[in-house]
Amino acid sequence: MLGFDPSPSLSVRAPGGWETWWTERGAPARWEAPLPAVADRVGWRRAAPGLEWGEVSLSGDGEAFRVRVIVARLDPELLQLSLVKPADGPVYAGRWDIGEVPDSAVFAINAGQFTAGPWGWLVQDGVERQRPGTGPLAPAVVVDTTGAVRLVPPDSLAAVRASTRLAFQSYPTLLQADGDIPAPLRSDGLGVNRRHRDARLALGETREGRILVAMTRFEGLGGALANMPLGLTTPEMAAVMGALGAKRAVLLDGGISSQMLIRDGDTKREWPGWRRVALGLIATPKPPR
Repeated sequence: MLGFDPSPSLSVRAPGGWETWWTERGAPARWEAPLPAVADRVGWRRAAPGLEWGEVSLSGDGEAFRVRVIVARLDPELLQLSLVKPADGPVYAGRWDIGEVPDSAVFAINAGQFTAGPWGWLVQDGVERQRPGTGPLAPAVVVDTTGAVRLVPPDSLAAVRASTRLAFQSYPTLLQADGDIPAPLRSDGLGVNRRHRDARLALGETREGRILVAMTRFEGLGGALANMPLGLTTPEMAAVMGALGAKRAVLLDGGISSQMLIRDGDTKREWPGWRRVALGLIATPKPPR
């Protein structure tokens, strides 16, 4: 068939039907700007000062034939990030979920990756709880003592340890430098499973200095199985973050761990996970200056 491309692809729901915007065969090596075909269809709405959110429907191959992406943009000038552990003890065990979010928080997600507890570097309220982990695709989300938020590559963590108020580490990198796709996401055999599909959660940094968070939910069967760990591959999630406008991005723990809360005025919107986790990231309004 003329124009047929058998490589994996992603389409977005548009007024006239589904429009293909990404194929693995034609995937860019760098995302230099948001892709209007995706970013302009999010339907952004203001939930609170410094917090916008929206949704977009995608269609991919196999079990990703219907995927909803919930997207949030946070302004660090107006919102303060905090790391919270389970309330029922001093140990970072798998006991936190969005049900523990305080009323003051307007946004919350599970943070980082986990083994028995949080993996890698962990700084809470200026106190280093865990030393940095090692890995070429393991950056850290860092808030420094001025309140600035950055996604710091693993080879630069030592330079920021003394000026960090909050940090957690995760993997793998989805976008690095100024929108570059890491080589392990473009070629097989370099340490990243490029074919595995799952529910995804990612955090990125935009060129305007905002925090961009995207979480996927399976939308097939009318949304009845929304929490099932079905969805996008890692390269596809990198494409989603690039198309939404991130210049740097990293995966967080997805699958049945991924969860999000958005306080939209008087409405508390929740996308729960299937299990509790070791650590949460919340955003609260900054006090007036």
